[in-house]
Amino acid sequence: MQKIILIIVLFTDIYCFGQNKIPEDYGYRHISYTYKNDVVDVLIKSKAGEEDVEKPIFFFCQGSLPQPLIKYDGDDIYGVFPFDPEILTEKFHLVIVGKPYIPITADIKTLHNSSLYLEADGNFPQEYSKRNLLDYYVNRNISVLKYLEKEKWISSSILVVAGHSEGSTVASKMALKTSKITHLIYASGNPMGRIMTMISQKRANDSFEDNISLAEEEFKYWEEVVKNKDDMDASQGDTNKASFEFSNPPILYLEKLKIPVLVTYGTKDWSAPFNDFMRVDFIRKKKLNFTFQPYVGAEHNFFPLNKNREPNYDIFNWDKVAEGWLNWLNSK
Repeated sequence: MQKIILIIVLFTDIYCFGQNKIPEDYGYRHISYTYKNDVVDVLIKSKAGEEDVEKPIFFFCQGSLPQPLIKYDGDDIYGVFPFDPEILTEKFHLVIVGKPYIPITADIKTLHNSSLYLEADGNFPQEYSKRNLLDYYVNRNISVLKYLEKEKWISSSILVVAGHSEGSTVASKMALKTSKITHLIYASGNPMGRIMTMISQKRANDSFEDNISLAEEEFKYWEEVVKNKDDMDASQGDTNKASFEFSNPPILYLEKLKIPVLVTYGTKDWSAPFNDFMRVDFIRKKKLNFTFQPYVGAEHNFFPLNKNREPNYDIFNWDKVAEGWLNWLNSK
């Protein structure tokens, strides 16, 4: 039974560097921060030569799965961010936090399918699974922000938090829990929760001729999750507790926010109808602090889809999306 949604961000930009395999060799500052006795890896990307220039934080919450932030192949490194960070470093210091108990760097050849860092038995690392929970990420990230705000090169004028996919849920709950966040970017999230994305994916493959509803598998899975919502068995992927927390509808957090919020999504993403519903609902409720930016014909990672729902990987839209984020921030 599927317990995770395998949503992969395709890092298409590859940069060449030397043989050393530490974040500083790739232009990142690496801070090891301790949160509840856990070592937390924080990477910071600044404009070259302006590392000590006072600028606000742009905090990016990445999507799901245990992947190292820096994945290298010989002298090449896959992009840490899905977009070119130089688009935003003129105005911000970019911050991203690694997954718990997943190495910050790894040779791509040592990783499994989808660049996953797994144990020898093919399971997620136990210490990762224990912490792969919505509330852990939210509270950890807020703690990191409190730590960073003490640095002289951090401006407190604004604080932007952005999240993609699973990270959008983390970002939205962070914005609800701390008033220090001034702007939220909610990208490719499902405001009705993870389980609705899983059901939508299966619904798309239901066949009238076969008279079989593949989505029924997900309803049965959800019944099991709710029945055992604190179960931390990760042998089949995400734990029940993780699935339960990430399936709580983020719209419940978003509708309470008063800060400016930008919602971006591809209209061919599985979650698009739910973002469209949120847009309709918030228009009805006259929530003027929300801006919606759909990318027509694009999927979860903003690649265009053809009529057979096949992505065209030759058209990379992530930089266009990041530029749209910057334009929106400049307007606010």
